[in-house]
Amino acid sequence: MQNFKKYLLLSAAALAFVSCSSDDDAPAANNVTLEFNNTFKDKTIVLGDAASASATTNTSAAGQIHHFSEVKYVISNIRLIKDDGSEVPYNVNDLDKGATVIDQAKMASLSYVLSNVPSANYKQIKFGLGIKTEQNTLDQTRFPKFYAAAGANDTEMMWEWGTGYRFTKVEGFYDTDNKVMSIHTGSTIAGAEGAYKQGVNAYRDVTLNLTVNAIVGQNAPKIKIKADFDKLLSGKINTITLSTGEGANDNATPNVHTAAQMVKFVDNLGGNGTSDISGMFSVTSVEN
Repeated sequence: MQNFKKYLLLSAAALAFVSCSSDDDAPAANNVTLEFNNTFKDKTIVLGDAASASATTNTSAAGQIHHFSEVKYVISNIRLIKDDGSEVPYNVNDLDKGATVIDQAKMASLSYVLSNVPSANYKQIKFGLGIKTEQNTLDQTRFPKFYAAAGANDTEMMWEWGTGYRFTKVEGFYDTDNKVMSIHTGSTIAGAEGAYKQGVNAYRDVTLNLTVNAIVGQNAPKIKIKADFDKLLSGKINTITLSTGEGANDNATPNVHTAAQMVKFVDNLGGNGTSDISGMFSVTSVEN
């Protein structure tokens, strides 16, 4: 009996040791990788010029054939939502550490690593398409890294008049005669110099449910996110027909299309914040 008691005590001690060791070994944080796949429906987009035979073509709900030569957009204000509903923000006030330009022409930009994410089980991800109003100024001093990336000659995610950043930039061609399509979105300002105020707010907050919980700790999960640019013209909110050179109805060139027309594209891509909170985005898988 005495030996049996000793055996039980030794077993309990061993279990306690394993449990403590497991707790000690579990990291307090790990990385989470966001991997973006830009598509037309389920086909990954291949960029091309007007004469390109290899570019991925798409047909809108209005019947317009179109393809892209450039696809770029800004992701910022990233938050992960635990399975208890609490939010974990990721450098939401630092564009250098918590914002990025997704560029279909740059493979490396399609994967964005969130470092030192606290260990937890996460069920949702939220992020901004664009930049919040209070951060949407070209501030080279506060955010030199993001400023340089957005302003690079091969990126050009800044408005020429210098009031803020472009949030999305889509260039391409449409109809059988390959008319030029150039669609840029971003928040606008109104008022005289020294008295500027918010005009159109093109920032959109996107909320996505994960297919399974992302388990951060021993694991460094990869969240795969599809951005379906079929929604640009054939969104949940608006069906858009492109036109060029028709005055107030011109919506295919950014220097002509009005703020009201721009918002139609914004609502298709990022949702309207009420009836649509996901826009063109969806989570296709989580790899733990």
